This record gives sequence, C-alpha cells and structure tokens, in this order.
Amino acid sequence: MTFQITLKTNNQNSIYKETQMKAIKYTSYGSPEVLKVVELERPLPADNEIRIRIHATTVTATEATFRKGEPYFSRLFTGLTKPKLTTLGEELSGVVETIGKEVTRFKVGDEVFGTAGPKFGANAEYITSSEDGVLAMKPSNMHHGEAAASVDGFLTALPFLRDTGKIQKGQKVLIYGASGSIGSAAVQVAKYYGTDVTAVCSSSNVEWVKALGAKHVIDYTKQDFNITGETYDIIFDAVGKISYAESKKSLSPKGIFLEAGFSMGFLTQALLTSLGNGKKARTAATGLRKPEERMIDLKLLKELLESGQMKPVVDRTFPLDQIVEAHKYVDLGHKKGNVVIAIKGKE
Repeated sequence: MTFQITLKTNNQNSIYKETQMKAIKYTSYGSPEVLKVVELERPLPADNEIRIRIHATTVTATEATFRKGEPYFSRLFTGLTKPKLTTLGEELSGVVETIGKEVTRFKVGDEVFGTAGPKFGANAEYITSSEDGVLAMKPSNMHHGEAAASVDGFLTALPFLRDTGKIQKGQKVLIYGASGSIGSAAVQVAKYYGTDVTAVCSSSNVEWVKALGAKHVIDYTKQDFNITGETYDIIFDAVGKISYAESKKSLSPKGIFLEAGFSMGFLTQALLTSLGNGKKARTAATGLRKPEERMIDLKLLKELLESGQMKPVVDRTFPLDQIVEAHKYVDLGHKKGNVVIAIKGKE
C-alpha cells in the first residue's frame, strides 16, 4: 500500500511541474523589488491561438516606467493606484509548443519572434498568442536573445521616423539618445532611408554608434548640439530628455521635432505647432497601432536583420530569476541598446 501511494504522489508532482511555469508578477508600483518570480498555471491556447515556449525576452525603459508608475501622467494608461497589468514583457523569441485546432499559420516547432501585444506578459516561460498576433518566423541568422532584442526599438523608431516624421532621402536627421534601444534602432532606420544621420550620445558610445550608421556623432557631455549652428529636418528625442522649446532653433524652417515620451506639456506644444505651417512638435503612440500594421513592419525587420541592414544591440543578459537586477541596471539609464532576459539556457 505504501509503495502505491508513493507512486501516485510522484506522478502528481510530475503532472504539477508539467502544468506550471515561472513568471514575473508585480501588484504595486515601486522599485525593482516589487517584481516577484511566481509559479503560475501554464496558459492553454484557444482554438485560434498558439502557445510559445519563450527562450528570450527583454526589459525596456518603458517597462521600467510602468513598474515605477512614474511620471504620474503614465498612470492614466497603467492604473492610477496600482498596475492594471501585473505582468511585464513585450518582446519575445521562442518556439511554438502547442497550437489550437484552427491554427494554420504556425506549426509545432516553429521558431518565432515578435511582441506579446498590449497585454504584455512575455517575462515568463510560456505565453499564448493569437495566430494573427505580431509574430513572425525568427531570423535564421539570429539567436533568440538577438531576435527578441531587435523588436521593440525598430517597431517604435520606424513609425516615428517614417509615418510621423515623413523621413526622406537626403534629409539631415538628429537622433538624441542614440545608444538606447529606440535610439540605436533609429540610427539604423535613418541610415536605411538614406539620410545624413547625426547621433547624440555619451563618450563611451561614440565609436559603436558610428558603426551603426551615424555619419556624425556629438558627445553630449562635451557639446550641446544646439550651439553648433547646424539645423536638421528631423530631431528625434528617443529618450525623452530634451524639449521642443530648446531644440526649436536647431530645426530647419519646416523641421519636425519627434518626442518618444509623453507629457501634458509636450502634447500642448504639439497641438499649438500643428496650427501653423512651420516647425512642428509631434509624438505617436506607436505601441497602439493595429496588429496588422505592426506585422508588416515586423516582416520588414526580419528581412533587414537577415540581410545585415539592421543589427540587434544587446548590452547585457540576465536569467529570469535575476529580473530585479535587470531592472536596476535599466534604471541607471546607461544601457547600450537592449537588456535581454534569457529564459532557456544561454540566449
């Protein structure tokens, strides 16, 4: 009798392990320590969904902002007193493990990369997604960490420059914060469109930002780009550190100032400048675009990655159980490109 009971208990433990997963969860705003590694039920895919075994995800500055709940203006989107979404992680790369009976676009074993969508949740071992989600086959020349790290920056920088900035070949474009996730992608996007790219970053990042495609690089610790006398058709603040007011004199007569961050003050400037025919201040909610629009851009990204025209930039990689350390590093504000979370092995 004892032998039979032991077998049943072991079997129950095995089933439990096969239906559970590790994920990152937080229920209050604050420092990185609010993030906890928890055990959750593995999600089951609906008929039109796939379940992905995530190999790599990332920590972005946006997610750090969501975690902190600062600036308070951001809580209009994330929840006034506590987070609406309790799981983070948008970028991902992994392998399709299970498919619903109506799925035709993917098959078990496909290596995919893309986004978790507006509900986030990629800081976990598994995630489900509609087969119509923003997912594509992983670039053949990338490992999972590189693939995951390439998504958010490009899907932000491309619509900012192409759709909001109306970027054109031969223009002069300045990227402020060129060493971050969005900025490093923006430098490469601006080069792809055949513009004269000036990047602004710190001393330690000058050479590798040049290698990404910047023709000119300004070290902001030594020089203010606003006193050089140069003017630009587009100034893209990829980190939300400068203002339209202080940059206005560096814009060409019909130049456009693009701001990746949101504030009531900037939105007021954007409204006021929209009334005239001169210089403009503009922003965009690139993460809220329709999935089909983002999907077109993800396919373009895959092509550019495989052809070598875009290069992912990975600063550091942390395992999932070091998510607090990863957020602390992002909070320093000095990351080069992307911070990757490896969920399965070395990514």
